[in-house]
Amino acid sequence: MSTALDGVRPDTVPPAVLKAADLLAEATRTGAACPPVRTLLDDGDVEAAYAVQQLNVRRGLDAGRRIVGRKIGLTSRAVQAQLGVDQPDFGALFADMAVPDGGEAAAGRLLQPKVEAEVALVLGRDLPHRECTVVDVLRAVDFALPALEIVDSRVRGWDISLVDTVADNASCGLYVLGGTPVPLTAVDLRAVTMTMTRAGETVSEGTGADCLGGPLNAAVWLAAALAERGDPLRAGDLVLTGALGPMVPAAPGDVFEARISGLGSVRVAFPAEEDGQ
Repeated sequence: MSTALDGVRPDTVPPAVLKAADLLAEATRTGAACPPVRTLLDDGDVEAAYAVQQLNVRRGLDAGRRIVGRKIGLTSRAVQAQLGVDQPDFGALFADMAVPDGGEAAAGRLLQPKVEAEVALVLGRDLPHRECTVVDVLRAVDFALPALEIVDSRVRGWDISLVDTVADNASCGLYVLGGTPVPLTAVDLRAVTMTMTRAGETVSEGTGADCLGGPLNAAVWLAAALAERGDPLRAGDLVLTGALGPMVPAAPGDVFEARISGLGSVRVAFPAEEDGQ
């Protein structure tokens, strides 16, 4: 099956897009954050930023990585305020980004990690329509799970605009899924409440309604956006629908746990620094 990524190659993109993609790829490779890439692209050119994202996603696929779904970013007003943006975005989720529930985030994979709690959806049907509706999403979703997304930025100091985060695969790092699937008939995602703790202390709170008015609304937005680009959501895809509350910086030794009413809990730890580091 052909997708919008099939024709993405370094020799087919504008030089500025290639340079921005190279900067972000080098930051990933070396673990040294790079300057903002917005200075390389026309001010506010979100389409150019998605071209950067697509190029690096294509590189990942060519290297043998596997896409398992998509993440929606910037759905919470609290997170939008933290980053100074006013609209959602999306990025690709790869299989090697998954961390087991209760496991440790891989040391060396992250530059500037922050953690946010959200609702994950797993699809049982395709969502191919540009005019996607909530009914389409309800019929397509197999089940929901609690999730933690470990967001990360390859841009130094999180000095990002919308263009920077879109280019940087929506600032995606790793993700953790809870292990008990819940059908949508058993939970009202708009009404769920979320509490995230770090070492037992509450550090973030929110509700389903804080995510674009409800996680299903976020999924509708994503399905329509991807169908418009010729790369729709498919059966089996994982969708991280976006933060339910503020994201929280993570440090070595931290342990985060999120509880989402009706869905359960999910937990992740960050390795402590070794002696001498």
